[in-house]
Amino acid sequence: MKIFKFGGASVKDANGVKNLVSVLQDVGYNDTLIVISAMGKTTNAIEVVIKNYFDESPELQASIQEIAKYHNEILLELFPNENHPIFAKVKAFFEEMKGFLGRNKSPDYNYVYDQLVSFGELISTTIVSAYLNSISLENTWLDVREMIKTDTNYRDAKVHWELTQKNIKQKVNRNKLHITQGFIGSDPNNFTTTLGREGSDYTAAIFAYCLNAESVTIWKDVPGVLNADPRYFENAQLLHNISYREAIELAFYGASVIHPKTLQPLQRKEIPLYVKSFLNPKKDGTAVAKGSGITPNIPCFIVKKNQVLISLSSLDFSFIVEENISEIFKLLHDCKMKVDVIQNSAISFSVCVDNKFNNLEKLLNTLRSKFKVTHYENVSLYTIRHFTESAIEGLQKEKEILLEQRAEQTIQLVVK
Repeated sequence: MKIFKFGGASVKDANGVKNLVSVLQDVGYNDTLIVISAMGKTTNAIEVVIKNYFDESPELQASIQEIAKYHNEILLELFPNENHPIFAKVKAFFEEMKGFLGRNKSPDYNYVYDQLVSFGELISTTIVSAYLNSISLENTWLDVREMIKTDTNYRDAKVHWELTQKNIKQKVNRNKLHITQGFIGSDPNNFTTTLGREGSDYTAAIFAYCLNAESVTIWKDVPGVLNADPRYFENAQLLHNISYREAIELAFYGASVIHPKTLQPLQRKEIPLYVKSFLNPKKDGTAVAKGSGITPNIPCFIVKKNQVLISLSSLDFSFIVEENISEIFKLLHDCKMKVDVIQNSAISFSVCVDNKFNNLEKLLNTLRSKFKVTHYENVSLYTIRHFTESAIEGLQKEKEILLEQRAEQTIQLVVK
């Protein structure tokens, strides 16, 4: 089997859905399972709904209606006959969303988040599946929550691999075209969970691993994996080939094209990953497979914005030793801080973190009781793999360097 993954940008409107069909017709779709994300910026829009719900905002119903209107406009372009059953199916999803908000008693933000945000994928895949069937491109819609089983760590759930593999093998007919959702799964109580933002790539890898797939292709609005994000760097170049190891390194440091968890299951079974453009599907794109290094061998630039640099020193000039560091890491873990850079000396410890769960104040207040603390918010972390001195010089221009860390092939700079 082949696994295809289409992200939100590829199905952001009716033309995008029609282009998805063109891609399938160009490259073939026999024995294929397609993983699809929420349409366009739907996930962001549902996050606004969740915020309005917890804030008890009068804008709650309007924010839901805005999402419904967006999808309805896509439906009207794809299905001229308003009596088509798809309209009722999509309407039912929005009624289900409102019903959940009306009866929910849980104050747990992460639980509520997962129950609501998953509607983006459920709606997008239902629309795409119905459209393909309407043009005689027969396919089977699958509810991924019946296959990918996870723990109860809402918003960043861990996969129960043995049960997931059993479910996928039972429910997927290898000789048919299937459409399912990225990003979501379900816990032992059948409540919806999510695999972390941008987790649809990971979903594709899970299916590939469980089905011993021939390959995974991620269809993007870029020509493949570039050596830099063109939004932040000029003259970004296409990387034609990347080894699993190099891709995992790039993903670890924050390269945005491939999700960090996507690569491990593929590498274990040596399943190649292709990153291609849905605008130019016949072009080669980037191949991630067994091998060494990258082609061409050029510096790769990665930037993470809106990071926090925290610097600690002991109150009495005593050494910061293993016991202190262990305590610091427990606090970082408890506050769900993603650690990107660590640097320590005899009496100081610095860490650059991603405050994605908004627990910074809680963390700082605890640290201040035991250490002298300084911190910088809204800093940027730049990483250069395979750096050259000229690449470093170009990056440092007109920036204040707060922290620098070098290894053999990688340099990281925290800058204001």
